[in-house]
Amino acid sequence: MKSLAELQAIRDRAKAQLNMRQDNPDAIRVLVGMATCGIAAGARPVLNAFTEEIAKRGLTNVTVTQTGCIGICQFEPVVEIEVPGEDKVTYVKMTPEKVAKVVNDHIVNKNVVTEYTIGANS
Repeated sequence: MKSLAELQAIRDRAKAQLNMRQDNPDAIRVLVGMATCGIAAGARPVLNAFTEEIAKRGLTNVTVTQTGCIGICQFEPVVEIEVPGEDKVTYVKMTPEKVAKVVNDHIVNKNVVTEYTIGANS
């Protein structure tokens, strides 16, 4: 049996994850390709790693969304990061282990992790 405080903590975590998935036009958007090819290549653990890392860091200006086919199936899992006012960056062959570096370097410190991008992997 869970205590009232434990239940409230669970509710707060779930609410924070839902807020992270709401669309905010001023927020940085993380789009994870979740078509059949992306899921088969491991996109779901990547999506989960992004939501966990962003929640762990308490970033409120970032939304994480899933999208359908991005069109470059040979590079799955694919993640696109859209920073308002900047060009979209496409990360390819993503793994949950790469997520912390992308969040830290790109989202927090504004430095694209070029070795994970489509240009470095094509």
